[in-house]
Amino acid sequence: MPMLRFLFRKMWNTRWLTFSTLLGLVMAVAFTTSIPMYADGSLKRVVAKSLEEKSEGLPAGSLLMRYQAVGTERAGLTELNDVNVYIQDEIRKDVGFPLQTYARSYTVKGAQLTPADGTKADPSKRRQMTLTALSGLTDQVEWSIGQMASGQVQNGILEAVVLEEALFRNDLHVGDVFSYSVAGAGGSQLLKVKIVGSFKPKNETSAYWFQGLEGLVNALIIHDDVFMKTLLTEKKIPLQLANWYYAFDLRNIQTSQLSPLENRLERLDINLFQKLKNTKVDVSFKQILTEFKAQSLQMQILLFTLAAPMIAMVFYYIVMNARQSLDRQRGVIAILRSRGGSTKQIVGIYFLEGLLLGAIALLIGPFMGWFMAKSIGSSSGFLTFVDRKSIPVSFTNEAMLYGGLAVLIAILASVIPAVLFARSSIVNYKQQLARSDRSPLWQRWFIDIVLLGLVGYGFYLFDQRQVLSVQTGLTTDQLQVHPLLFFVPALSIFALGLFFLRIFPWLLRLFGWLGRKFLPVPLYLTLVQLSRSAKSYYPLMLLLILTLGLGVYNSSAARTIDLNSTERIMYQYGTDVVLQTVWEGFSDDLPKDPNAGKSGGGAQGGGTAGAGGNNAGNGSGGSGGGEGQGGPKPGEETPSKIRYVEPPFQMFRDLDGVQAAARVLQMKGNVVVSGKSTGQGMIMGIDNADFAKVAWFRPDLFPAHPNQYLNLLGSYEQAVIIPSNYASKYALKAGDLLSITIGQQPVEFVIVGILPYWPSQYPDQAPFFIANLDYIYDQAPITPYEVWLKMRPDAKVAPIVTALQAKGIELASVKDVRNELIIQKKLPARGGVFGILSLGFLVSVIVSLIGYMLYWFFNLSSRVVQFGVLRAMGLSRKQLTGMLLLEQGFTAGLSIALGIGIGKLTSYFFLPFLQTSQNVKTQVPPFRVVFDSKDTYQLYFVVAFMMITGALLLFLHIRRLRVHQAVKLGEEK
Repeated sequence: MPMLRFLFRKMWNTRWLTFSTLLGLVMAVAFTTSIPMYADGSLKRVVAKSLEEKSEGLPAGSLLMRYQAVGTERAGLTELNDVNVYIQDEIRKDVGFPLQTYARSYTVKGAQLTPADGTKADPSKRRQMTLTALSGLTDQVEWSIGQMASGQVQNGILEAVVLEEALFRNDLHVGDVFSYSVAGAGGSQLLKVKIVGSFKPKNETSAYWFQGLEGLVNALIIHDDVFMKTLLTEKKIPLQLANWYYAFDLRNIQTSQLSPLENRLERLDINLFQKLKNTKVDVSFKQILTEFKAQSLQMQILLFTLAAPMIAMVFYYIVMNARQSLDRQRGVIAILRSRGGSTKQIVGIYFLEGLLLGAIALLIGPFMGWFMAKSIGSSSGFLTFVDRKSIPVSFTNEAMLYGGLAVLIAILASVIPAVLFARSSIVNYKQQLARSDRSPLWQRWFIDIVLLGLVGYGFYLFDQRQVLSVQTGLTTDQLQVHPLLFFVPALSIFALGLFFLRIFPWLLRLFGWLGRKFLPVPLYLTLVQLSRSAKSYYPLMLLLILTLGLGVYNSSAARTIDLNSTERIMYQYGTDVVLQTVWEGFSDDLPKDPNAGKSGGGAQGGGTAGAGGNNAGNGSGGSGGGEGQGGPKPGEETPSKIRYVEPPFQMFRDLDGVQAAARVLQMKGNVVVSGKSTGQGMIMGIDNADFAKVAWFRPDLFPAHPNQYLNLLGSYEQAVIIPSNYASKYALKAGDLLSITIGQQPVEFVIVGILPYWPSQYPDQAPFFIANLDYIYDQAPITPYEVWLKMRPDAKVAPIVTALQAKGIELASVKDVRNELIIQKKLPARGGVFGILSLGFLVSVIVSLIGYMLYWFFNLSSRVVQFGVLRAMGLSRKQLTGMLLLEQGFTAGLSIALGIGIGKLTSYFFLPFLQTSQNVKTQVPPFRVVFDSKDTYQLYFVVAFMMITGALLLFLHIRRLRVHQAVKLGEEK
């Protein structure tokens, strides 16, 4: 009890440090628990998506067990009962998920039915059927005629019901009696079966009909009791086939359940065979569990790797706070030790404090982690959280385990220094104070140099693609998010920060030596103070470098991933919406029937839908006709040519929600340069004015503005734009001629522009040739083209499709780039990456702000006597304030600048490796590292707030300073 009173008094006397340590613990627990919570919730979303995808056929949670008689082996009733009890009770309990459907069927060997009365049923009809018992049938069917078969055998006749379809296929009638010959214990037995009813399913798509309705067409379904007591027990007719089917609801599955459930399903075959030979699992969801487990594990590894630097930074913040607290209480610890306090008692006090704060953090942290996981789930980009259906986040044992582990690590990190201090007596303490200028351990052992070497080696491996070629990362939108791409840069920021701290005192001494004769007194005193006690500033400076450096790198990484993946999709499509209409056509040598031939847009060769544009000036597209190579229907005589009828184009411009429309022809043609064939290329025919209105261009991809090239295209009807690599390969330049065969018709072109890229075109796969559409149609037969649409903001595609159908325009395909972007943003892994990076950025800002304020508050509080002495020696309040402001500038200001600078430098070095090893040279458009000014402004705002807060703390301390109170005999505690 006295120890608890002492502990609470100590915590109250250092309440701000205690509160800041608690805040750090809560953040560590929240951050750590949010990752498994999000992974668990995203797993449920993946499961739900899998369930939707598997809506046809058996559900995703299906488990089908089957017994099949082999040869002369027969199932004993005892063994059959054992396996039935095991399946019905133990398996359901072992799986532990809600049950959607359960069905069991028993079947004996099939036989040819013979009518008992040949006058009522056609005896010449072949009826091969089986006697079957199907559990729970009554709840799943509607009776079209009659009712369920009785559970009693009356006058030696078994009652049976059949599927309604079976009546028609087998020429059966309710009331008919048939003879059923089957082998029993005493040889062949003749059974009498009477049909008493027919049924049809209430829901034909229900999982209850696991064997398919077609499998019941030849089944005579009798009551379960009759099947067991009469057929199997009394008449000893051998069981031919047994099925047990479960459909479990997996929607609320948790990551912690995957491995145990997978192991139980792995063992299931062995358990079934031991209870009844020839019984095995026919359909299982074990494979789905394996896939879920792999996805969940991969996501957790990825997110923890992304979050590891931030979590480590939070732990460092906790250790820094604990160290500040211990440094302020070190004299008290030494006095307690010298007055009889044991090491165990002193360590016990700090350990008890850690446990108390850890327990509070475990109570509060998971709730914050829950909100963090929800925020991650609603992330659609960096610092972008949208209001959409959130993932089903819940508290899991795994999350609490991670939270407890985080608390344990934090407690150990803060208690271990207390153990070292508790072993020191007052004499040892004074000796250590005398050696306070000794270099830190990491400087004496050159740990910073070693870390820089590791970073350099990591960069070399990245540059040689020896690490990224291993597919252990997560590929999102063809961007390889390898976990090491966040660990190594974080290590580089840490290593560069340590290296700067190594040279920081040398620079201060150099400035002090150079300016000792002419520097003002406040500046000189600042340099002396910093150079003599630089070690005490290391924790704050390293914290600021780490937090701001990681914040810059994470923000740039998220923006880079988001922008490049978006630009890849925009370049691939080229515009908002790409339509391919069905063109009517007729053959020259066939009757002119409008339905004689139809073709979708994008005739020969097609190509990837590109960044669209169109010309409003050249030909609005009437109902003109033209010849083209046609595609005959299977089985028809191949026509020589098909003449297509171009649909009116103006209607596309007039559609609601359409801002601009363009005709874009894409087809392959053979290219001839100087009389020599250079192979096939992709010809894109456009109307230059319309194309400029709808096309998506990235300005930095072109030597000049794209409109200048479009103007050149419109200046000459035979103009063509070619790719740079093609021009370089064949030594072509502007003004040269080339010929392209379009529909067996050679067409002459003159080169007016050479470009590296063009929307929707991939020059490394096939060279592109951008030409005037009207000129192509003048020289070659009319061929179906694509329609590219530039949509108004928030305009929908569905009304456009409806409007075109109402006008008789049939669409072959519709590609909406905005829909594709939405799908990409909803990927769980993508949301997890952006969510973690966003939260990491916010946490780094908060930690740097709180750490900075607390450090300076306690630093100033511990130097009251020093300030009093300086004031007593004649230093004015203004000079003292200036000295401390300079001190802040040299430490915090320099650390902030370094943190931002190192973060940007690290981004430029490492973020280009976000490209996959496959597309590093062929990615189109080229990869680029970006920094969003909004993120930088946010950092500047936080930095300004920190510096202003630090300045206010200085003014408050100096205004409250009383020389007669500060200058005193004795020593500080």
